Amino acid sequence: MHPDAKPLNKGKLKGKGIYEIVEPYDGDTYRAVYTVILAGRVYALHSFKKKSNKGKETPKPDLDLIESRYKKAKEIHGELEAKNSNVLKRYLKKYKWVK
Repeated sequence: MHPDAKPLNKGKLKGKGIYEIVEPYDGDTYRAVYTVILAGRVYALHSFKKKSNKGKETPKPDLDLIESRYKKAKEIHGELEAKNSNVLKRYLKKYKWVK
């Protein structure tokens, strides 16, 4: 995990294992949001340049996008896990490690 990553604890995203990295660069602020909670896989959910000079909060449209991408990442992750599980079972059966 990135040493500057902080949990994104805003609204519906709180406690979901979503992290945010905030970096200043050349007078602007950039944010990257990702999750690693899904079995060792990293899903980049969003990255953007913060345009508003008002406050430090992540804008609501960006939070909504992060939430929808998190839901999609969970769906994709479930499909990958199911596929990998079936591949592993076939492999184990082929070499007679399981019945």
